[in-house]
Amino acid sequence: MSEAHQEAGQKGGVRKGYVRPLDLKNGRVDMTHGSGGRAMAQLIEELFACHLGNDYLAQGNDGAVMPAAAFGAGARLVMATDAHVVSPLFFPGGDIGCLSVHGTINDLAVMGATPLYLAASFILEEGFPLADLARLVESMARAARDAGVPVVTGDTKVVEQGKGDGVFITTTGVGVVRDGEDFSGDRARPGDRIIVSGSIGDHGMAIMAQRESLGFSAPIESDTAALHGLVAAMRASGAQIRVLRDPTRGGVATTLNEIARQSGVGMMLQERALPVKQEVAAACEFLGLDPLYVANEGKLLAVVAPEDAEILLAAMRAHPLGQCAALIGSVHEDAQHFVQMTTGFGGRRIVDWLTGEQLPRIC
Repeated sequence: MSEAHQEAGQKGGVRKGYVRPLDLKNGRVDMTHGSGGRAMAQLIEELFACHLGNDYLAQGNDGAVMPAAAFGAGARLVMATDAHVVSPLFFPGGDIGCLSVHGTINDLAVMGATPLYLAASFILEEGFPLADLARLVESMARAARDAGVPVVTGDTKVVEQGKGDGVFITTTGVGVVRDGEDFSGDRARPGDRIIVSGSIGDHGMAIMAQRESLGFSAPIESDTAALHGLVAAMRASGAQIRVLRDPTRGGVATTLNEIARQSGVGMMLQERALPVKQEVAAACEFLGLDPLYVANEGKLLAVVAPEDAEILLAAMRAHPLGQCAALIGSVHEDAQHFVQMTTGFGGRRIVDWLTGEQLPRIC
């Protein structure tokens, strides 16, 4: 967006010379939409700014100037960025538009930050239907509006047909975290409890079912959601939260291995305690996948001091996005930093790292 922001921000001037408005029903992206000229300015004004518009975006510059007072005294600035290349672009429960908003907000939230602003970068493939692009931008705008985190600046590029895959979106977020709050992955301690905010594997299996046209009797929907409200409720509970993470690519298993390595500890999970929806479990069994390694986009993992586990669980279950929160394991001393699991049959197995990606392009 940035090359044409200034032109797009001049009321009335940007339309000069246009024969007709964008055909958002039958039109397609072409190379002129990424040229930095009038066609690009029109795309920004009539599509992006129309749906994502706010006072900061309306400044019409290469960046947005935000009030410093928003950061508050004694607060620290947090920034996160994420590229989204999910395939397919539309899936049950969401699309790449809302996913790009939720993913970056959640990266900020699990740092303990209050998300403030987003920036968005779009890479569009020549020939992509404008109607589909409008759907994605509308979804993105709705997600940002619902989360209370505006998109304040951005950029648009167009690549030749065959050199992209419809749409790629990169979002960058800025937030603030209060002094004294630290939920980084190196803070887990022996005795701590491990909590997950809800059912696991929903997003990855929704993507896989849509991608492979699998007709399961019970539809599987992505869990994509912005988690900063849930995190705020958890922080307000007063519980001693050691670590927060969102288990996206690689799922719960990979995320816990990362925390175990960072903290220099071991972990023991309880298979019977893992919340997995019946339809997700059935789909995983059918495809030979383990839900522990399947991606989530609306769930988080919390490591909490043992005496505060029930307090935190109660706070999470009182929030709409944490109603199915479950205590799934504990932290212990282990020089090998293994994550293990007690199975439903009373045995024990190692929950190891994946050597590769089980489901590519799921976020």
